Amino acid sequence: MVSEIKTILQKLSTHRLIPIATIDHPDKAAILSAILLENSLPVIEILFQTDAACESIKKIRQEHGDMLIGAGTILTPDQAVMAKNAGADFMVSPGFNPRTVGFCIKNNIPIIPGVDSPSLIEAAMDKGITFVKFYPAQASGGIDYLKAIAGPYKDIRIMPTGGITPDNLMNYLSYEKVIACGASWIAPSSALSSNDFETIRRRIRIMTALLEKK
Repeated sequence: MVSEIKTILQKLSTHRLIPIATIDHPDKAAILSAILLENSLPVIEILFQTDAACESIKKIRQEHGDMLIGAGTILTPDQAVMAKNAGADFMVSPGFNPRTVGFCIKNNIPIIPGVDSPSLIEAAMDKGITFVKFYPAQASGGIDYLKAIAGPYKDIRIMPTGGITPDNLMNYLSYEKVIACGASWIAPSSALSSNDFETIRRRIRIMTALLEKK
């Protein structure tokens, strides 16, 4: 699992952005992934919040094998197994659940658990995990709070998610411990449900252009 996490970190540190999507039909996942690939952003996190999540991951893996696929909102070992079998490269959880994290470690399933305090960072490190999700980022205190709680841990690397917007994105990415940020505004449920892929395409292009200038 160590080598897998290293590969995931390398890819995420290159792209700096993880589009997060709640998908209600697998075909939409395939279209969204195609748009991301067209714009040199081959990474996506599919939230395990709909009945279509598992099939969406399968669809992306079948049609766009080069995508780096995360499965988000993983709350149980069963969900982790389902997502892994569907083709997800890594799991993301909103919090730190020792049972789910322990299961993933035991079964060599890469997982990025959510943390929002020094105690949870240390709980993750105690399990050998040094790449964590800071969630909910803005509601927990934003970049200043993140720097305060992450400062003592030189080996920790972070993926802030929750309340990240184009206006504050660069504040997070400028922190050396931040590998990438979760981006739910790129493909919002409102656009996906109405098949408004042009809005999604425009948002992706704006963000990739912004990151290229960084």
